[in-house]
Amino acid sequence: MKIKERNSAVLSLLAACLVTMFAIVPLGWAQKAQGAGVPVHMIVTVEPRHGNEPPPISRDDVRVNQGHERLQVTGWAPLQGNIAGIELYLLIDDSLGANFSTRIGDLQNFVRQQPETTAIGVAYMHNGTIDVVQKPTRDHEAAAKSIRLPQGVSEGSSYESLVDLIKQWPVSGSRREVLMLSHGIEPYGPAETSNPSVEKAIATAQRAEIPVFTVYSPAIGHWGHSWWRATWGETYLSQLADETGGEGYGRIGFDSVSFAPYLDQINQRLRHQYELTFLAKAQKSAGMQQVRVTTEVPNVDLVAADAVFVPAA
Repeated sequence: MKIKERNSAVLSLLAACLVTMFAIVPLGWAQKAQGAGVPVHMIVTVEPRHGNEPPPISRDDVRVNQGHERLQVTGWAPLQGNIAGIELYLLIDDSLGANFSTRIGDLQNFVRQQPETTAIGVAYMHNGTIDVVQKPTRDHEAAAKSIRLPQGVSEGSSYESLVDLIKQWPVSGSRREVLMLSHGIEPYGPAETSNPSVEKAIATAQRAEIPVFTVYSPAIGHWGHSWWRATWGETYLSQLADETGGEGYGRIGFDSVSFAPYLDQINQRLRHQYELTFLAKAQKSAGMQQVRVTTEVPNVDLVAADAVFVPAA
C-alpha cells in the first residue's frame, strides 16, 4: 500500500507540474507575440479642440491601431525645443496668380519668426520638378529674401514636384516638414480621389515621415477661375495634408487678403509636435501599412499620417 500511495503521489505531482507548465508557456508566448514588432517612427501633432494650448499628453494616453489590433507604444518624445530642430521647406507653385505678390511679406515674416534651430529652405515647383533657390539654412533673413514672385509658366504636376523635392532632400538629424503653396490642380490623370500623381506624393511623404502643410492659392490664367478644376485642386491639397499628418488651409471663392492667419496656425502646430515610436506588425514584404493614432484625453485630437512604411520581418 505504501508503494502504491507513493506512486500515486508522484503521479499527482507530475500532473500538477504538467498543468502548470501548459498554463504558463502559452502566456509567455502571448506576451512575446504582443511585444514583438518592428519599431516605427512618425511625427504627431497635438491639436486642441478649444483654445490654443492642448492639455499634456503622456505616452500612456496614446493609442495606435493597425486594423483592429492595438500596437505597443514605446516612445513619445516632445519635439519642441529639440536641439536638432526642423528643416522646413517652403514649396511654392510657379504658376500662382498675380495676387500672390501681396502675400510675399506674410511668408517672409513667417520665416523670420522661426526659432534659431529651424532651417528654412525655399523651392519653386516648375513643370513637375523643383527650382531650389535656397537650401535649408538657419540664416532666416537670407531665406526670407530668396522668396520671389512666381514665374507663371509652369504646366506640370505640383505633386510630382513634391516627390522630386523629397528625393533630393538629404536625411539628417532634424525632422523634415513641408509648407506647400499651390492651386493644387493636377493636369494629368483622372479628376477623382484616386489620382495616381496625388497618391504617389502622399505615399512618398508618408514613407519619408514628412508632414505636408498646404495653403491653397489660385492659379494664373484660365485655371485660376475654373471652378471645376479649382475644386479638385483644393480637394487634392486637403487630401495630401490630411493623409501625411499636416493641415490644409484656404478655400475656393474665399480669396483671403493675407496668409498670416494660416501661417500663425502652422506655427502653433509646429510647437506641439511629438515623435511617436511604436511596434508595427511586420509582413513578409516591406511596404506601407495603414495605422490610426488616437487618444482618449478629452478635447484634443492627435494628427498623424494615415500610413507608415514598415520594413519586412
